[in-house]
Amino acid sequence: MLNTSLQSTAKPQETAILVGVISQKQNADKTKEYLDELAFLAETSGVQTKKVFVQRLTTPDQKTFVGKGKLEEILTWITINPVDTIIFDDELSPSQVRNLERAFENIKVLDRSLLILNIFSQRAQSDQAKRQVELAQYKYLLPRLTRMWTHLSKQKGGIGMRGPGEKELETDKRIVQDRISLLKEKLLKIDKQSATRRKERDRIVRVSLVGYTNVGKSTLMQRIAKTDVFAENKLFATIDSTVRKVVLARIPFLLTDTVGFIRKLPTTLIESFKSTLDEIREADILIHVVDISHVSFEEHIEIVNTTLADIGANDKPTLLVFNKLDQYEPESNEGLDKHLATEEDLKINLERFRNSYLQKNTENVVFISATENQNIAELREVLVKLVQERHFQIYPNWDASQNPMYDWQGEI
Repeated sequence: MLNTSLQSTAKPQETAILVGVISQKQNADKTKEYLDELAFLAETSGVQTKKVFVQRLTTPDQKTFVGKGKLEEILTWITINPVDTIIFDDELSPSQVRNLERAFENIKVLDRSLLILNIFSQRAQSDQAKRQVELAQYKYLLPRLTRMWTHLSKQKGGIGMRGPGEKELETDKRIVQDRISLLKEKLLKIDKQSATRRKERDRIVRVSLVGYTNVGKSTLMQRIAKTDVFAENKLFATIDSTVRKVVLARIPFLLTDTVGFIRKLPTTLIESFKSTLDEIREADILIHVVDISHVSFEEHIEIVNTTLADIGANDKPTLLVFNKLDQYEPESNEGLDKHLATEEDLKINLERFRNSYLQKNTENVVFISATENQNIAELREVLVKLVQERHFQIYPNWDASQNPMYDWQGEI
């Protein structure tokens, strides 16, 4: 017999509908891809997607994002199929939020930015990351304060309701601005402490893993550092930077796993995570990890490179690592289960890419499968070369035989 007391206290999963627009800047295929990613973001945040609405417009409607007819269609659907949340695939303006909340009354209205902020809030573990996320939330909510703040005070819980909304219900903008100032002061102190720690590492090579979210950076770090690092098939599994000391070919270096990037990343997050991004900015070498199995991997590369340029870290020696060879599926094999790749499939994929433009257009490039431990030896070889070059710039007279603590021939 089922335990009815447990049944009665079980919290039902939050549900949502997603809304996107096909526009001059975003065709139908790209909109579908973005909405698939939005659904993955919702799933990561613990929300089940019930339906997706798409409208073709030259540009999103300035008042309600979608047109009047599509808005009525959504209203009719949710009357018959109640949901908790409506999530829009682009950042909504303060006026759009107000108009949509009036139209949908008691249903929460979120955009991609607030959804990402919510995931960061869930994932943050360190005091620094928590304060960084809170600061980003306040900066995002401040211009939307007039209506959204009172909406948050109704506290239904769930997605988009965490963070500052639970602690500060005042509608006075001055109070919110004071909180932003206080958070900035606290983060400045933490930043100074972090800068001191990084300065102490100046005499050792620093390598940072970068890439689009969910490309396998944490799994790759497990392979390189031979240590347990949290890895999960969800977006933004890593928020706090993780640093491990690694020794390869008797050369020591520090390896850092950093937060993944994503398209339409909220600018408030980039600003608030300045200290975390300093780990990338001050690194000697970058390992740019790419999911080769993703249909838009080239766009992901561009997004990461643009973000690196924005933070002033695009001029560093970089090892481009195309990961997930085991999940790559050529168009000719469409329909096959790409998760059942054999060793022969991996070898065929590896040879295919070695003869492709991806290999020829980049100096340091490796194709691997971190989960299947495929071609990790070549990755080690290229990484050791880059680390050695930087290491001998710091220590021109380095002699590993005089440093017994580094006498381990570190194999990945």
